[in-house]
Formats: sequence, C-alpha cells, structure tokens
Amino acid sequence: MSDATRDGLRLEGLVVSHGGHRLLAIDDHVRPGEVLTVMGPSGSGKSTLLSVIVGTVDPAFAVRGRVRLDGRDLTGVPPEGRRIGILFQEELLFPHLSVGGNLAFGLPPDLRGRAARQARIEAALEEVGLTGFAGRDPATLSGGERARVALMRMLLSEPRALLLDEPFSRLDAALRAQVRDLVFAAARARGLPTLLVTHDATDAAAAGGRVFEIGVPVASG
Repeated sequence: MSDATRDGLRLEGLVVSHGGHRLLAIDDHVRPGEVLTVMGPSGSGKSTLLSVIVGTVDPAFAVRGRVRLDGRDLTGVPPEGRRIGILFQEELLFPHLSVGGNLAFGLPPDLRGRAARQARIEAALEEVGLTGFAGRDPATLSGGERARVALMRMLLSEPRALLLDEPFSRLDAALRAQVRDLVFAAARARGLPTLLVTHDATDAAAAGGRVFEIGVPVASG
C-alpha cells in the first residue's frame, strides 16, 4: 500500500455496551504517525476498546459503529487479517524459541529464503541495539531487552496500526522512558497510527498526542 492511500485508523461512531450499560462512545481519526492516548479507571472499557479494534471482543459486548484502517472496513475481518500490531504489559515471548526464533515468528510469510529472513532478523536486532542476540535464550534477557524483542517481533509482521495496552507499566522509571521513546519513535518512523491505553499521565505526555478519557460507565440512553 502506497503512502498516498494511507488514511490511518478511524473509529466511526463506535459505541460499546454491556448489560444495557454504555461503556464508551468514541468517534476519532488517528492519522499515520499520530498517537491517541486512552485513559480511564479500571473497568471503564479501555481494554475492551482494543479488543473491538483487533477483532477479539467478547460477544457479550454490544458494538455499534465501524473500525476502518486505511479506508478498509474491518467489520467481519478476522484478527489475523486486520494487520494490527499490539503490545501488552507482558512481552509474551516464546520460551522454547531463541530471540531469533521469536523474531522469525513475526516475519511475513512472503519473505522467502533463509538468508533473506536472517538478514531481516539481524537488521531488526541492530535497530534496537541488540546486535548478536539472535541465539540468546529469552530467559537470559533483562526486562528492557525483552520489551525490545517483543516490539521488533510485532513490527516485523508489518502492521498498519499499533495498539499499546500499558506495555511500559512493568518497567522501572528510567527504563520505562527509554523503551517508551523507542516504541513511539519506531511507530512514527513507520507512519503507524497508534492507540495507547495507560493509567500513567507521564505516558500520555510522552506520547505527545490527544488524550481521550473514558469516564465511569453510564446507562444507555
């Protein structure tokens, strides 16, 4: 897809309800390279919003409106076909695979040839300062190193949008700022519309974009 056809992530009249109560309503356009931060108390629907976008929402939730990515209506599209990357609080690296094996898992299937795939993995590790780590066991990595591997595994899948579900919350303050800056820089460099869910105001400030605050759930009108 060329840059001329990239429109970003559109949440068009999105309303999510549960048990007759409206959790959230949002209508927004996150353009390529922008970050929209979503904040709110526990149970307000932040993670549910992410599940709606990625296509894994529980059927118990009623959803109205549409999600569009680069002009494509994602209604009915399975999660694996949406081209949306997501990072969670935990890195979820595969313990039975090396660092290189974890990254290989994210490579697009149309990238053929052992040399080409290895070159892509080495370039990804170099981008995040982990040159030579391909053979390492994930269990030997620090928290920051695991976060970098998880980021690159997701980016190697060539997503068109990025969802961040409090991925910095388990890191100490200094490391949190370092990894956060790395993630935002990578998203901007690739022109990815990014939606960040966080409880932390410093995360929202670092994102530098708009903030959408979800309030206490209210009854549907």
